[in-house]
Amino acid sequence: MIKTLNFRPLSHASTLRTLAITSMLSATVAMSGCSLLSVYKIDLPQGTAITQVQAQKLQVGMNQNQVLYILGSPAIKDTLEPKRWDYIYDYKAGTEGSRKGIADVKNASQHLVVYFDNNGLVTRIEGMESLPAS
Repeated sequence: MIKTLNFRPLSHASTLRTLAITSMLSATVAMSGCSLLSVYKIDLPQGTAITQVQAQKLQVGMNQNQVLYILGSPAIKDTLEPKRWDYIYDYKAGTEGSRKGIADVKNASQHLVVYFDNNGLVTRIEGMESLPAS
C-alpha cells in the first residue's frame, strides 16, 4: 500500500522567510568571489630604504656617527666583522602597494655595504648601483 503525501499550503510569513534566507545565502556565495571580501595584506618593508641620493652623501673618511645620521641604523652589524655595516632592503607589496603599482624588491637586491677602519672611519662603500635613483 502506497501512501500519498499531502502538502499543506505555506503561510505568507514562512514563504517570505524562506525567500529571504535563500536570497542571503545566494548573495553570500556570489560575493565570496569578489575582491571586496578578500583579506587585507599589509605592505612588508624590511630593512632600511636608501636611495642613491642619500648614499652619495657618504664620503670616505666620515665617522660612524655621521653615517648613522645620514643612513640610519644598518640592517646588519656583524659581531664577527664589526668594521662592516650592511644596509639591506626588501619589500613585499600588500594590498595597498599592489593598488599603487609598487614593485616588490626581493633577495636583498638593494644592498649597500660600508666598511670602516680601526678608527671607525669609512674606507670603502659598495653597492650604490643597486639602489634606486630616488
